[in-house]
Amino acid sequence: MSSTAGTSGRAVPEVLPASTLTEGTECHDVVVVGFGIAGGCAALEAARAGARVLLLERAAVHGGTSSMSGGHFYLGGGTAVQRATGHEDSVEAMYDYLVATSKDPEPEKIRAYCEGSVEHFDWLEALGFEFERSYFPGKAVIQPGTEGLMFTGNELVWPFRERAAPAPRGHKVPVPGDTEGTRLVMDLLRARVEEAGVEVRYETGVTNLVSTEDGAVVGVAWRRFQETGAVRAGSVVVAAGGFVMNADMVAEHTPALGSKLFMLGSTYDDGLGIRLGSSVGAELRHMDEPFITAPFYPPSTLVTGLIVNRLGERFVAEDSYHARTSFHVLAQPDHAAYLIVDSAHVEHPTMPLVPFLDGYETVEEMEAGLGLPDGSLVATLARYNEHAARGEDPDFHKHPRWLEAQATGPWGVFDLTLGNALYAGFTLGGMRTNVDGQVLRADGSTIAGLYAAGACASNIAQDGAGYCSGTQLGEGSFFGRRAGRAAAGVSSAGR
Repeated sequence: MSSTAGTSGRAVPEVLPASTLTEGTECHDVVVVGFGIAGGCAALEAARAGARVLLLERAAVHGGTSSMSGGHFYLGGGTAVQRATGHEDSVEAMYDYLVATSKDPEPEKIRAYCEGSVEHFDWLEALGFEFERSYFPGKAVIQPGTEGLMFTGNELVWPFRERAAPAPRGHKVPVPGDTEGTRLVMDLLRARVEEAGVEVRYETGVTNLVSTEDGAVVGVAWRRFQETGAVRAGSVVVAAGGFVMNADMVAEHTPALGSKLFMLGSTYDDGLGIRLGSSVGAELRHMDEPFITAPFYPPSTLVTGLIVNRLGERFVAEDSYHARTSFHVLAQPDHAAYLIVDSAHVEHPTMPLVPFLDGYETVEEMEAGLGLPDGSLVATLARYNEHAARGEDPDFHKHPRWLEAQATGPWGVFDLTLGNALYAGFTLGGMRTNVDGQVLRADGSTIAGLYAAGACASNIAQDGAGYCSGTQLGEGSFFGRRAGRAAAGVSSAGR
């Protein structure tokens, strides 16, 4: 067996003919490629639907990039945690919000995700854990403790708070820390996968898809160290991650990620799953959309400050979710921005991803020290303070909760400039799929036998500026489940 696929580059693997599969080739109903959250959920649901499932994972352990995430699942519509903490939510409010924050919304997928969100919440807890019925009201990247719910998007940010009734939807697994919670979920998922009879093979990577002359995918070729082989499959689910660790693909599709950012991904986020899909004609969507962020909070009090560019002008509401703020920073001259906080509000983050630059006794000194145009910062700060004192922000409609005048000197400056602040990112694009994970060609036709889910599929988390924390885990697990059931021949109508 041969393959042009590697762990880097843009090479598209060779498609192997169905004649590769002989009478002696092993056979499974469903083959799942990748054991992250999407692949694990696909394998589990396919097995529970009665399919004989083989799960192939290139790494020596389960988890993938999912195990590196912050532990948020974006869920809503009235989950048990939302109800227990007194937060009203509805399918329509969740749907309206996700449509409003998507650059190119896919209504059918968003509708399915919102309508199935409460059931999916219950399914996740049935893996063997419970989200804490508590709420964290502050502004943070991740809850500092075990609180089960917080705002993880722009629900309270204008104009979105006027387009959809705001509700917190960031559900965190009840383990302190950024990654331990997701590891807990992945360990529980592994246990349920094994209980369901899924055969899992680690250190075994898929190298090629096997296809019939009419384009149906009927199997895969694999490699394990020096050993190679093939598997006949009724259906194949590709859930092999994104492409953030592939420098060539990043340079081609998402150059904004560039060399000045920390890449959020595992070794195997090299785009191979996407290239496997391309080999059989999958349409790729939103490949130019990265998620990029450099959080400047907690502490929450820093959100009361104002952010200016090198012209001394504000350009974004400072209470935006950190990815939205970063999106706008990177659109400024020289990718430069400064967060200004007065002495009544300044605190220093425990993890200074955005470094403290300097302190200034007067606004004029600060303006000169930052090299801003004469009078620019003086005017900007005066206008901000005048309106903040009245609880107003006519320029960017910052939420009144975070509007406080920055009028008490001296003033501190944090540097949000790309290359000085630690920006991190990952990719959002991938194979075009329908609501059940079937991979589509550019003409809208389905590729028989091929499904995709997770970071190698383009689902609802396709806009870096509108991304919400928890969407990757939420939709990866949700659409992974749907892909697994569909690959096993179970209609979504029977859920």
